[in-house]
Amino acid sequence: MEGNEIRLDTSIPQKDSINAYIKPYRDRVNHILDSTLAYAPKKITKVDGPYNTTAGNLLADIVFSEGAPIFKSRTGKNLDFVFLNHGGIRSIISQGKISARTAFEVMPFENTIVVVELSGKSVKKLLAYLLESGMAHPISGMQIVLNTDNTLASVKIQDKPFDENRHYFVATSDYLAAGGDSMIFFKEALSVTTIDYLIRNAMIDYFKRVDTVAPKVDYRFYKLTP
Repeated sequence: MEGNEIRLDTSIPQKDSINAYIKPYRDRVNHILDSTLAYAPKKITKVDGPYNTTAGNLLADIVFSEGAPIFKSRTGKNLDFVFLNHGGIRSIISQGKISARTAFEVMPFENTIVVVELSGKSVKKLLAYLLESGMAHPISGMQIVLNTDNTLASVKIQDKPFDENRHYFVATSDYLAAGGDSMIFFKEALSVTTIDYLIRNAMIDYFKRVDTVAPKVDYRFYKLTP
């Protein structure tokens, strides 16, 4: 048996009969993807803040708002916070209309929301990872304050001081829950609940519910000034 590569690119001429056959399907898909769901009054990006960003805050808050009720209904337990990765955000959201295509551009992966139960000790490792990374990883449900020397001043989860002696339920992606991006603390999970919900679909559902999407850089993670 022998094989060879057949390159598919623009050098191959289009065939009218094939184009005519797929046109109704292409038009329908484009109509669904490009229909306006919400509006962004300004650009949303992952580079507009040193510790948290508009894009990161939006994505983390969406995972929390859309995922928490499902987790609650299936387990009877409350979600504590969300932790995602900065690199998972693959596009800005431009000023103007927001569509389903926007969600595909921001989150092109088939990642699902997973809720991981972590011990307080593992959450300390999560915090250490966040500080050492130097990146604005998306968080929600948690507030982190740094001293001027970059040491931890305080950590609150659901407006309560972090308690190393309790367990926390953390929503993340299935990729990160498996230890992706060197987040090995997730592999110390005491339990893992898959809620069968694509992060991209959570974004689309959120966009359908709101009229205007205007996240802000806020005080969920910041550094004290001298």
